[in-house]
Amino acid sequence: MAYRILTFDGGGVRGVYTARLLERLSSEVPGFIDKVDLLAGTSTGGIIALGLASGKAPAELVSLYKDNAARIFDSSWLHELADLHGLSGAEYDNTNLTNILKGIFGSTRLAQLGKRVLVPSFQLDNQDPQAGKRMWKPKFFHNYPGPDSDGNELVVDVALRTSAAPVYFPTYQVYIDGGVVANDPSMAAVAQALDHDTGNQKLEELRLLSIGTGANPTYIAGHDLDWGVAQWAKPLVSLMIDGVMGVSEYQCRRLLDARYFRLEPRLPKPIGMDDAAAVDDLLAWANAVDLSAAKAWLTTTFLAG
Repeated sequence: MAYRILTFDGGGVRGVYTARLLERLSSEVPGFIDKVDLLAGTSTGGIIALGLASGKAPAELVSLYKDNAARIFDSSWLHELADLHGLSGAEYDNTNLTNILKGIFGSTRLAQLGKRVLVPSFQLDNQDPQAGKRMWKPKFFHNYPGPDSDGNELVVDVALRTSAAPVYFPTYQVYIDGGVVANDPSMAAVAQALDHDTGNQKLEELRLLSIGTGANPTYIAGHDLDWGVAQWAKPLVSLMIDGVMGVSEYQCRRLLDARYFRLEPRLPKPIGMDDAAAVDDLLAWANAVDLSAAKAWLTTTFLAG
């Protein structure tokens, strides 16, 4: 029997592009989201995955970005002054994002969600009291039953942990953005589905739709760059998050072949993770994407079996 996985990349405000693509697909292939067994998402994609698992419709997730992007990425002059314009602190305060997510998820816990979820983050300090075992490590939150289940975690906490992008937002409960380990969580989702203690699925039964935030046409010009910490700080965050995107796609294509579909159209111009003013452009671009191939794959492969 087919086991269906739907994954979402990180990408800050570009999540509105993902949400609109999803809204269009759900309209053209009604009910396909209901058939999904596992939702996985990182950072902004984690918020989308958790939103869907909590019963939110794609249109509601589009509105989340349209109505709140400017509030989430709001750098007031007082905050700018306090952190010397990002030199001594995060670019943005996470208060607005926290309040928005609390309004969406309330006191819901992962175990109470209607679907299985997988959300990557990165723990900066495991606070192990035993000498030599204190360290940082990736963390993949999930609500599968079992001894390592994170079902008791509050959804809002997991959403804030996975979206605490370095430089952009402060750390949250000793966690930072999951994009530093799996900005495209597709391969992590495959591993979770195959795990004998949790998903316990067969590889040949997996069907995976991966939706990106748009291929961002960015690059760093220069042949021999003699940069230091100050020059590399912000570009390095993007390199860590965007630069490894092709790894998961490479692995999934070779493991799943035709049972894997990646939807990530190229954006007409670069859009920063915090560019709240670009929401309307992102929506317009998502509206113009040809979804015929994705629709055909959903109908013939994702929903088959």
